[in-house]
Amino acid sequence: MSEQDPFKIVIAGGGTAGWMAASLLARFSPAHFEIELVESETIGTVGVGEATIPQIRHFNQALGIDEAEFLRETKGSFKLGIAFDGWMGDGHSYMHAFGQVGRGAGLLPFHQHWLRARKLGHARPLAHYSLNEIAARALRMPAPGGPELPYAYHFDAGLYAAFLRRFAEARGVTRTEGLIESVERNGETGDIAALTLDGDRRIEGDLFIDCTGFRGLLIEGAMEAGFDDWSHLLPCDRAVAVPCSGGGDFTPYTRSIAREAGWQWRIPLQHRIGNGYVFSSAHISEDKAAETLLANLDGEADGTPRVLKFTTGKRHRQWVGNCVALGLAAGFMEPLESTSIHLVQSALARVLQLLPSGRPDPALVDHFNAQADFEWTRIRDFLVLHYWANGREGQPFWDAMRALDLPDTLSAKIEQWRAGGHIHREHEELFTEVAWFQVLAGQGVEADSYNPLADAVPENELVGLLASTEEQMVRAANAMPQHVEVLGKLVSQAARKEKVA
Repeated sequence: MSEQDPFKIVIAGGGTAGWMAASLLARFSPAHFEIELVESETIGTVGVGEATIPQIRHFNQALGIDEAEFLRETKGSFKLGIAFDGWMGDGHSYMHAFGQVGRGAGLLPFHQHWLRARKLGHARPLAHYSLNEIAARALRMPAPGGPELPYAYHFDAGLYAAFLRRFAEARGVTRTEGLIESVERNGETGDIAALTLDGDRRIEGDLFIDCTGFRGLLIEGAMEAGFDDWSHLLPCDRAVAVPCSGGGDFTPYTRSIAREAGWQWRIPLQHRIGNGYVFSSAHISEDKAAETLLANLDGEADGTPRVLKFTTGKRHRQWVGNCVALGLAAGFMEPLESTSIHLVQSALARVLQLLPSGRPDPALVDHFNAQADFEWTRIRDFLVLHYWANGREGQPFWDAMRALDLPDTLSAKIEQWRAGGHIHREHEELFTEVAWFQVLAGQGVEADSYNPLADAVPENELVGLLASTEEQMVRAANAMPQHVEVLGKLVSQAARKEKVA
């Protein structure tokens, strides 16, 4: 194949995953690449993935998207972290905040000094040493041009997909409306040759991207990728979701609130609050879960709660032949740490790195699958940690989660932490040492000791380090404007630009 021979990528399914793929490929693919997206308006999308992690900013920046316009078009808001309420018992709360916690000294990271200070009776909870959390709890957010804090967004996933559709179509992506009725495979290679749509239409392609959601019409239905079932580790298999009118604090953070048989999310947007209850159907009925959700909203429910059914896990192979799965077609992990959209983004980054110009080479396909397997299993472990380390005694669901038989990879991390406060980020796993530290400490997993190098810091200097760190962060947070003010100015700015245009 010469450099200028046409190469066609067919994206099956729209939604957030499909239009993220279309946008990124339209932005970076060579001119001789043709991109066509097939979707049907008769098929709804799950559309509950409204919370993200900071990497989404890199995606938007790579596309050249203006932040103010993006926030206006998606009804978005800022996110500085996730508050976990009630996971250690009612009335308890801690935050997995983005960014650093404290300041290191010498050769050691902050958490080693904090562990020593805690044994000496000098350490306060981590909330006092995290600028992101101090700002978030005070409902503050740096103004553009102010101190740089890691942050992400809450947004309406449906509006984001529509926003990206406009972006992609303006750059040459073809959208075809239609239902996929069958998948035609090449008799010699086994690769996908074409999609057959209603109305006897046929769409050929060289590379197919499956964004058909839980159905996995291409990756599973045609290519038989297999599925790794993780429900024995993450047994929640249902969610009820409903938006409500605004109420309560307009928080620049997501809330994850422990309930009887799972947890409830709260995601504040400009025009509504997104709510859902992720639960185990073995421990609570759908009707009772919906009743619990409706009883714990900040405003009037907008409609009847929708029930979503899922099995936690991933495709055994997310790339088979000339078919790559993204989003729910690739697998599902509950949105406890807002990783759903990130997993689409990271898979797309790998696709671009390994992008074929002909039939995909098995060596590159194997590499993609190995990377995906590593990423998904390490995120799985991080989610399992939250459940295993809970303190909600006397509730069957939570009692069962504390008794889990943990994966060896997670057990090793916990044992290293307990042995000497050691946290190691392996290769390019998503969650950093600071993230693990916040969850381990926040949920009361005790470290038996700390690195003895921490003893080199005189005790009075250690006390001073903690006090000065907290003082500087409180001062910096107090100088920030309110989250609602920063957001309002940006949205108004975008509206003025559109009016001028």
